[in-house]
Amino acid sequence: MPRVYLDNGATSFPKAPGVSESIGDYLTNIGCNINRGAYDSSFMAENIVYETRELLCELFNYNKPENVVFTKNITESLNVLIKGLCKKGDHVIVSSMEHNAVMRPINYLKNFGIEYTKVNCNEKGELDPRNIIEYIKENTKAVIMTHASNVCGTILRLEEVGSICSEKGIVFIVDTAQTAGFCKIDYEILKADAIAFTGHKGLLGPQGIGGFIINDKLAREIDTFIEGGTGSLSEHELQPEYMPDKFEAGTMNIPGIFGLNAALKYILEKGIDFIREKELYLLENFLNEIYDIQDIEIIGKKTLEERTALISLDFPSKDNAEISYRLYKEFGIMTRCGMHCAPSAHKTLKTFPRGTVRFSFSHFNSIEEINYTLNSIKKCME
Repeated sequence: MPRVYLDNGATSFPKAPGVSESIGDYLTNIGCNINRGAYDSSFMAENIVYETRELLCELFNYNKPENVVFTKNITESLNVLIKGLCKKGDHVIVSSMEHNAVMRPINYLKNFGIEYTKVNCNEKGELDPRNIIEYIKENTKAVIMTHASNVCGTILRLEEVGSICSEKGIVFIVDTAQTAGFCKIDYEILKADAIAFTGHKGLLGPQGIGGFIINDKLAREIDTFIEGGTGSLSEHELQPEYMPDKFEAGTMNIPGIFGLNAALKYILEKGIDFIREKELYLLENFLNEIYDIQDIEIIGKKTLEERTALISLDFPSKDNAEISYRLYKEFGIMTRCGMHCAPSAHKTLKTFPRGTVRFSFSHFNSIEEINYTLNSIKKCME
């Protein structure tokens, strides 16, 4: 039985060529910490870590590698940014398509006198940026939004949101979990104050490595989330204020950074356009056939414009969980069923609490795998 992986919205597989080799090289031949030792292997590791910051700057069109901060994942990045920024009396705006990585920290902060407003998207997951203006208050501190839905793939019009925030003097934080590595993300065009990213999805790196890019003004304003050793200013009992040490306490996931380094080089060599076009080609073929299968509802947008290569389906005459299970058990096809850690998005899309079956493609998938999946879905519907 074939093994077809269509759960790239959760984590990418396979990883980019060179990722496992780079991790193995670090663990086998280098193995040391950074900013701690005065010996060649430590310097070598430091160079790769700094080079990875530079590669991320190239990817996101930013010009200060020291303002690239590494964390263990994008959830941690968003927690650092949200909890470090928001204080009692502040107001925050989010969209109705947010992942729990945003919604849970925001709801937690309600216990400490922070309020938020949720701007509703339509049933396609689309955001009208103009709707944000009416919710802005005198105490609005930040707008925090996902770049694209992890449920239906719709890309939100964040360039316009960034312009509104810039004009109003409001902090703008962007969650790029579903778009980094798929579409060109320009820090300057977005007018973002911080961009959170994860390494293991569209960036094709290993799990356990993520981070954020932050401008100087916001970096000064945000409180530290974790304090500890940095290998710098060790004689001081307070965390250094300069970047990136302010937010990078303790031993970092250096093997993960080595893997991400290799993945970023692959993406930049191949080109974002190549990756996006291949993934949308696969999605287009999938969409064209799905239209003709009865009793299947496409959730969200039904076109290729302003979307990622991710699609959610509802099977009204069947049990969605059973369809997902059968696709794997009988055909070896791996999908994601349920709420996708985004109940607010499912409520917006009118799929709560039933959930959906999500298919998320990689440019490593083949057209043969797509055709096989379509035939397998048809057999499940018989």
